[in-house]
Amino acid sequence: MTFEEVLIQKPTERAQCAGKALEEVLVTAQDNCALTVGVYECAKVMNLDPDSVSFCVLAMDEDFQCDIALQIHFTLIQSFCFDNDISIVRVSDMQRLAEIVGDKAEQLEDTHCVLITNPADGSWEDPALEKLHLFCEESRSLSDWVPEISLPER
Repeated sequence: MTFEEVLIQKPTERAQCAGKALEEVLVTAQDNCALTVGVYECAKVMNLDPDSVSFCVLAMDEDFQCDIALQIHFTLIQSFCFDNDISIVRVSDMQRLAEIVGDKAEQLEDTHCVLITNPADGSWEDPALEKLHLFCEESRSLSDWVPEISLPER
């Protein structure tokens, strides 16, 4: 899908397309060991090797409004992403995100932040990731700096 094709899509089609692309990218990144999950783990990666970060997903849940520390972390992560030209999106269904990135054997407690990183050899490329970058670029042109994506239901 080209940038021009993304621009002519209706907003609901864009959001659905972006949601499917995000799920696809998360699954592929997990298969390639290119995911970092958790606010603190993501902050460590951003601090140590910001050039390895390709995409950021912030997930909100019902506790977000009451958790001032989490809101501060989100603000800092967003600022870091903006300063380093890292595409960033927000999802509202943290449970669905945990289902996608979690291993059945382990329960993920903190899926508030998920980073998609580039492998050291730089060989991993994904057309769905390009779609997400285009979606974020188009959203920024509409002054939507952190667009919200709905993940598709199973």
